[in-house]
Amino acid sequence: MRWKSVTAALALIGAPMVAEAADLAIAWLQGGSVTWRAPAGMSATDPVPIGSLWKLFVHAYATEQRLDVPPYRCGATRQPGEEYCCGPGESIDLDAALAKSCGLAFAPSRLDITPDAWQAFWAPRAPASAAWVADLQRMAPETTQPVADILHAIAAVPPAARQAAQRALLPVMVNGYGHDALPFLGGSLRVKTFTWSLPHGPDTRWGGAAGWRVDGMPLWFAANGASRAVLREHGEAIAAALPPLVASPEGEPCVMVDFFARYPVAGVDRLPDRTPADAGTLSGRYRVRFENGNALVFTTAGDMQLDSVAGKPRLRGRFGLTEYLARVIDREADANEVEAARALAIVARSWLIENTRFDGGCWHVEDSSRAQRVSANPATAAARQAVLFGHGLVLHGAPARYRLATDAPGTLSWRDAVVRSRSGGRFDEILAEAFPNAVLGGEGGERECHRLPDVEQWITRMAPRWHRALADEPGFEPLSRTPTVCALSHGNPYADAARQRMYVRGVRTPDERIAIAHEYLHLAFRFHPRGADETFVERLARQLEEGLP
Repeated sequence: MRWKSVTAALALIGAPMVAEAADLAIAWLQGGSVTWRAPAGMSATDPVPIGSLWKLFVHAYATEQRLDVPPYRCGATRQPGEEYCCGPGESIDLDAALAKSCGLAFAPSRLDITPDAWQAFWAPRAPASAAWVADLQRMAPETTQPVADILHAIAAVPPAARQAAQRALLPVMVNGYGHDALPFLGGSLRVKTFTWSLPHGPDTRWGGAAGWRVDGMPLWFAANGASRAVLREHGEAIAAALPPLVASPEGEPCVMVDFFARYPVAGVDRLPDRTPADAGTLSGRYRVRFENGNALVFTTAGDMQLDSVAGKPRLRGRFGLTEYLARVIDREADANEVEAARALAIVARSWLIENTRFDGGCWHVEDSSRAQRVSANPATAAARQAVLFGHGLVLHGAPARYRLATDAPGTLSWRDAVVRSRSGGRFDEILAEAFPNAVLGGEGGERECHRLPDVEQWITRMAPRWHRALADEPGFEPLSRTPTVCALSHGNPYADAARQRMYVRGVRTPDERIAIAHEYLHLAFRFHPRGADETFVERLARQLEEGLP
């Protein structure tokens, strides 16, 4: 499908016609101005359906108004729309409902939201360009608004509600529809996906997402197809179009650092006059002198303090989590090795959470080779971008360790990560190789991969028979190890050839076992054109399940 059919269908519901062009349209709001990248002839003032974005505004209202919202419970017999919510008899809370796009959980009547209360909340917050958001009747997928006005409405979401929505939306990129774009976008986006079936015909769907980057910048993008396909096919283009990440997220926790924990400090001098620095908050350029005769010059903007312990000078720093991790990258590695630095930032975040004390809203850590070494100077832009790219992502299932150069299992070797990065390896592939027993997930517990050990054990038992049956098939290459098998929360089963992973539902029924064999074959034929032939793969999978002669 091309944009011509999309825009023709939009015309049927009152939107203006635009010219036929390429797929992706993307816009963001920064400094009060909208930046627009789109097919020729399409404008940010053209009305488009808001789709599922109405749920984002209801979530914000419920958060700010502190509504006591009970989980939505799916009936024993599935009702229309519950396929996006939960299984029969199960429940879903409002955060999970936002990530999974369960519209039934957000029905204003269920939440006792009245038009007057809604207007009283949104009218003072929304600028004139976003006044539409104050009309409760317009909280419907068929509502059309110019993209610019959608962005201004997203920007009107209050800070606390925005932070809550961003936490709720992390699973979209970790294990939801945005998973296929994770290698290109990491944890940098917090977006609500939408797919809109237009009245032009059965194939006229367009989809995308809108929300924020982790630095708070509102954004919107869409293209032909359902949202998952758009993220899969355009993830790299979306990442390339957006401006660099710079600002730290609002409300992030802090890190308290005891600098030079293993190097006794003789004194701290103010520069350039080299007079002894006064105890208290430091601001400007300084030189720290060590008892071994070495010295280090550093700059601080009020985020470091000088005091004394047992008569000895002590330097301490208090930083936001992003600034802290970026300083670790600058001290331990090289942020110009982009994919390797992205991987290290996630390992460093994981290590900090696993191994340090959290008290008073801050983690407490010493600057030493026994913990994490931290630059005393402000972080570079490249290091900050590496950290923000993977914001909120951590490793689950294995201890997070890293060294400059080591071949130990379960440890990220910076040397090896650089080699892999320079040969085209992505951050997620680097992590999968260093931590084969770990999975990528969110700080809040969302995991990119919920392992299914029973399926992995079944594949291990079946693989020898499959290999014998497939030995003469052109293009077949036996897998060197049992692939990692992850639970599929929604959508169709699929295989990730780069990381040798499969996403399936289970091994209980014949259909589930056929799906496992199907995805296994995609991996086993990944270097041959037959691996992309769905008809061939499905036929062979059924033969494997039924038992080849």
